[in-house]
Amino acid sequence: MSLPITKSRFCISYSISKFSRFFPNPSSLSSFYSQSPSVDVHDSQPPSDDVQDFVSQFHSMFHMRPVPPINQFQKILGSLAKMKHYSTTISLFKQMELKGIQSNLVILSIIINCLCELGQMRCSFSVLAKILRLGYHPDVIALNTLMRGLCRNSDVKKALTFHDKAVAQGFRFNEVTYGILINGLCKGGETEAAIKLLRIVEGGLCKCNVVMYSPIIDSLFKDNLAKEAYDLVTKMISNKIMPDACIYNIMIHALCKERRIKEAKNVLAVMVKTYVKPTCVTLNILMDWYSLVNEMKSAEHIFNTMTQLKVTPTIISYNIMISGLLKNKRVDEAMNIFQEMPKRNMVPDRVTYNILLDGLCKSGRISNVWDLIDEMHYRNQQPNVITYTCVIHAFCKNYHLDKAFELFKIMMKKGIQPSMHTWNIFIDGMCKGGRLQEAQKIFQYLLIKGYPLNVFCYSTMINGLCKEGLIDEALTLWSKMEDNGCLPDTVTFEIMIRALFEKDEIDKAETFLREMILRGLMT
Repeated sequence: MSLPITKSRFCISYSISKFSRFFPNPSSLSSFYSQSPSVDVHDSQPPSDDVQDFVSQFHSMFHMRPVPPINQFQKILGSLAKMKHYSTTISLFKQMELKGIQSNLVILSIIINCLCELGQMRCSFSVLAKILRLGYHPDVIALNTLMRGLCRNSDVKKALTFHDKAVAQGFRFNEVTYGILINGLCKGGETEAAIKLLRIVEGGLCKCNVVMYSPIIDSLFKDNLAKEAYDLVTKMISNKIMPDACIYNIMIHALCKERRIKEAKNVLAVMVKTYVKPTCVTLNILMDWYSLVNEMKSAEHIFNTMTQLKVTPTIISYNIMISGLLKNKRVDEAMNIFQEMPKRNMVPDRVTYNILLDGLCKSGRISNVWDLIDEMHYRNQQPNVITYTCVIHAFCKNYHLDKAFELFKIMMKKGIQPSMHTWNIFIDGMCKGGRLQEAQKIFQYLLIKGYPLNVFCYSTMINGLCKEGLIDEALTLWSKMEDNGCLPDTVTFEIMIRALFEKDEIDKAETFLREMILRGLMT
């Protein structure tokens, strides 16, 4: 169901009255200021020497006589906010207020932005209430920040209601506002409502821009409405709004998803011809799809011409190339690109290592694995469950079960919980490596702990039991599987039927075969 957007001049939500509950009551305002004013370590960026210098300078200003002008405090808070140290900025602001230093409108707007970035919307509206109480007139930037924060928190209805309430009180908004609201509607799956809002804006509410069109075009492509998306691009151009790199990227990605890579390349040519510089995202999209369809020469060509186009490759660019080369069994070339990264001041991330470890394991180069894991630790890129699962799989596949078990213990000791996929690999490796009893112990442990065992896990155990000639135990496990609500698939039936035939239990095998046909698992 779409959000109702009417053509009334400003009322773009269905209920202005509901907004009143988003303004804080006095208790929520006081709770914001009563929180501990210590510097928060949970900032989105790690602390640096610059941050510590700013904090020290800020504290020293408290003891100066006379107290420095408010714009000196404002300058430090603004710098910290730009560095994304939002919690530290808020903490210093609280300390300043507790010292009796009166904030100005700019500082309060900075704090609103920090709170919105941290998703603390109730507190951000507390600060808005303070602004109004002090007799300040909040500017459109502060109001846009609040609407952006609401949209990021999936509260687009509240953002629309806030818009209407603010307009009713005499505030005027700009194209940034409507770009935020349209984007919020699209992110919330309300593409139809976003289009209606765009039409209202086109009707003279304010000047349209490419930012308003981009999220709608993107959503239309994602909803498989390609014709409508291209029509909107055409309409946008007819309104003398030219596509930017973001629009071109959306179209290129949509064409690549449909495997129309040649047409995507033509769009790139049009992009260059109209003097829109391709971004790293543009080239990454094409490289990624070329590698997916095994056209690595084309992917390599794009990667090598990035510098000519004055586009700096990102970590994603390197990951795409390394992954593509490994899929094509070109391990040495992938390793060369990996080793080239530090020379270009590019630090491999955990994804890079996981891609490389997976490729090395699949190509049988297990001897390099431990060195790579050690390097991950050295570069402070901690292995995760994907890393360990990948290597455990390789060890099991090559019957290095003791090494697999050793790595499994390391993973558990580090507090990394195995996924169901990890357990399945381990059980499968133990069964195929002739260590059925250990596999059974693991399987029983999972049952007791209430893990959601899937059909692959049951099939693996049934196969292991059958290979050891333990047909009765396999049949018992089959019954337990169905009792637990896990239905056997084609593979499970084939395992059981083959084992019964090999044991000359023809009648039982035929019973399973008939049941398989009855369940529609065999045509």
